[in-house]
Amino acid sequence: MIPDLAGVVLGMVMCLAGGSKIAMGQRWPQEARSMGAPTLIITVLPWMEITVGALLVTRVLAVLIGLVALAMILSFTGLIIAHLSKGRRPICACFGIWSAQPLGWRHIVRNGILAVMAVISIM
Repeated sequence: MIPDLAGVVLGMVMCLAGGSKIAMGQRWPQEARSMGAPTLIITVLPWMEITVGALLVTRVLAVLIGLVALAMILSFTGLIIAHLSKGRRPICACFGIWSAQPLGWRHIVRNGILAVMAVISIM
């Protein structure tokens, strides 16, 4: 029950993140480039987040998709830590128009919570 709830909530968060990036239009690719994201990632990331999120919500291949979500979250967190450790604070477009703020340690805390949810979702 708790793993299913964690998976559904995390899935909704990931769908929101992907959808809000798409809603940004051309601003999302620009802000993603400022974070150092490669063009291929910029192109597929919103759709990947929506796909992974939808699979988490429906609990299809729950363990595998939970691991994919965890890997994505840890990758995002690593990128944030790399920027902050170098004193860089580019705009975070992690949640599209709802998160257009400079990177900060709160982003790491948020991702830590999401990572815990991913771990719980695969239990």
